[in-house]
Amino acid sequence: MRYRIEHRTDYHYSAPVSRCRNEAHLRPRDTDRQRCVASDLVVEPAPTGWSERSDFYGNPVAAFVVDGPFTEMTVTAVSTVDVVDGDPLPAVGPGWGEALDLLTNDLSPAMLDAREFCFESPLVSTARIVREYAEPSFPPGAPLVDAVAALTERIHADFLYDPGFTTVTTPLDEVLAHRRGVCQDFAHLAVGCVRSMGLAARYVSGYLETEAPPGEERLVGADASHAWLSVFVPGWGWLDLDPTNDKVVGAGYVTTAWGRDYADVSPLKGIVFGGGDSHLLDVAVDVRHVLAD
Repeated sequence: MRYRIEHRTDYHYSAPVSRCRNEAHLRPRDTDRQRCVASDLVVEPAPTGWSERSDFYGNPVAAFVVDGPFTEMTVTAVSTVDVVDGDPLPAVGPGWGEALDLLTNDLSPAMLDAREFCFESPLVSTARIVREYAEPSFPPGAPLVDAVAALTERIHADFLYDPGFTTVTTPLDEVLAHRRGVCQDFAHLAVGCVRSMGLAARYVSGYLETEAPPGEERLVGADASHAWLSVFVPGWGWLDLDPTNDKVVGAGYVTTAWGRDYADVSPLKGIVFGGGDSHLLDVAVDVRHVLAD
């Protein structure tokens, strides 16, 4: 499947901006199941400084500086990505207790790389309240894949998708208390639950196809950047699941970046000098299936 992704961000400031510095995670990364064929990032007003690099996790990053004065800025990313369905789920796989033992004691490179995703991060807590929510999905002896699937199913059933109720920095105890949020909250919660059990999980940022295939319901979270979790299954690899829609990530999903939490992979972040006391932000995302050349 080939997808064309357009991600447009408009900023409107109440007073002139003299300068801003920004970082963008907007170019989809290459993975085992996808290849970024092309990606263009256009900034208006035109940047006065520009650089590109890969971050600590291998995600493509563009950094740019825009000098003012200006009161409006638009950042538009247009990408073409080829995606294939992921590998089938492991037939049985290790129990979650076995996976925990391997992550604790195995010093192989794969385990050491995964182990850094076992701990708290700035936006993902592993506090007791998070573990208490996780524990019913992890009975003794349960296969890791079954346990994580049960967890994502529970989050999908227990929480209401409610845009505007939270922000990306809302603590997990508030999300748990109110049982509502958006895909970033549900991904943070799922990641926190897995890590609270001593297992490895990373936060994944990306997109959903805007239009549903014929006869299927449109997935929640389309028309915006999306987020889900990825769990390390020893002996198999990283398994991506979407708690917002209770689905295994496959066709229709495009990965942009992964890290410990949203702060590592936010589509746009930066510092503004000036701009007044307030600004308006408008984000529009369109992800469509297109024919390959």
